[in-house]
Amino acid sequence: MTETLPLSKRPLDIILVAFFLINLVFVSYLIDIEQLVIANPAHFTYPLWPPKPVIDAVHWWGYSFDPLLIARPVFFKVTIWLDNLFYGPFYAVAIYAYSTGKAWIRLPSLIWAVSMASGVIMILSEEAFGQFRTSHFAIVALANASWIVFPLIVLIRMGGTAHPFARPSAKVPADMVEA
Repeated sequence: MTETLPLSKRPLDIILVAFFLINLVFVSYLIDIEQLVIANPAHFTYPLWPPKPVIDAVHWWGYSFDPLLIARPVFFKVTIWLDNLFYGPFYAVAIYAYSTGKAWIRLPSLIWAVSMASGVIMILSEEAFGQFRTSHFAIVALANASWIVFPLIVLIRMGGTAHPFARPSAKVPADMVEA
């Protein structure tokens, strides 16, 4: 028998919940969605969403450090669509599941971790060696490091046990007690 540990007793999960929350609120539907709403950063009118300061910050980052973000090749847009259609909803569900200790999030977490790390490795490979490589690779790699580090943490955290949020229960089941 196992009992679910409260979130307060799982500090690593608190950090993961914070990471998922930041990605849900800021990355997926504030920053990344800009790349779907604005097809050409050189010629556009400001949409209703995301807000103008976010668009300006994204474009500044792209023009200053990250030419891939400005070029927006098909493979890169696909990663953004994945973020908006799959990762965003995953973050919402994961926040709930990690907070409440639901073990069914284990397999979705492993799938997310492999998918996210794979996508970021492809993006960083383009940034380092591709047609849209950056002359500021160290800065871009550091800016993207959390999307390699956190998937690795999730793989380690979720890969080792079928009950990631539980510990063995000290309670003895009634049917195991001798009369």
